[in-house]
This record gives sequence, structure tokens and C-alpha cells, in this order.
Amino acid sequence: MADMAHFPLRPPVKRSVTIAGHPTSISLEPVFWDALEAAAARLNLPINALVARIDVERMEAGNLPNLTSAIRQWLWHDRGEH
Repeated sequence: MADMAHFPLRPPVKRSVTIAGHPTSISLEPVFWDALEAAAARLNLPINALVARIDVERMEAGNLPNLTSAIRQWLWHDRGEH
């Protein structure tokens, strides 16, 4: 298990993204923003496009978590696909 003394816990950061032409705010902890930016770079997508893709997957899933939760879960499942 990670030593929390070497892993700084930081509060969520709110950022604006645009999904299908609609601005929305997402609050994620910096570690999730870093992971989202890395995933977008790996997929050669802008952050907005990746968030939109995750949002479509979330809506298709049926049992809808909120978008922030969907992003965290997507990142958790994506972590092994590098």
C-alpha cells in the first residue's frame, strides 16, 4: 500500500469543460486531472473530447453515476491499458 506521507492529499480542483457545445464544471482531485490529461494525450484527444466520450459511455450504461464519478471509474479501469 502507498505511504500516504509520500502521496500528498489535495482537495478537488474545479475546471470547465465543454461537452456537445455545453459548458459544464467538473471537480476532480489533481491526481485524477493528471491521469485524465495523460489518457487524453495517449489517445491523442483533447480533454473535452475524452470527457465527452466518457459521458456517452456513462449514458449508455443505463445506471447513471454522475459525470465526475464516471470519470474516476473510467480512469480506474483505464489504468491497466497503458
